[in-house]
Amino acid sequence: MISRLKSSFSFFFLLLTSYFAVPSPVHAQSAWSGRCVDNGVATIQGLECLFANILQVIVTLAGFAFLVMFVLGGFQYLTSSGDDKKAAAASSTLTMAVVGLVGITLSWLILKFISDFTGANVLEFKIPGP
Repeated sequence: MISRLKSSFSFFFLLLTSYFAVPSPVHAQSAWSGRCVDNGVATIQGLECLFANILQVIVTLAGFAFLVMFVLGGFQYLTSSGDDKKAAAASSTLTMAVVGLVGITLSWLILKFISDFTGANVLEFKIPGP
């Protein structure tokens, strides 16, 4: 039974890592437009694009970390075999995964509340420019 669980977990991990191992097109030589580039020259508003890209990566990594912790905690709980220490460690892992997800969601909701309450758009990063 344990060997079947390990092989299914290995298959899932291999499938997940193969998704990230396949290169995707970057289009580094494409023409940019909008506030980030003006006639082929980067502007100070390019920091908006940089910030948006970094934030997108952080949110994706946070979601991926939640998924990995949740699957790992569930796997630990299934393989605890009635051992109280292993079950408590697995329960702690699951609890921390859910607390992290709730924390990320709560931080966005707080920013949304501030935006609605004050009228200031704190959810959008904009540098004043021409």
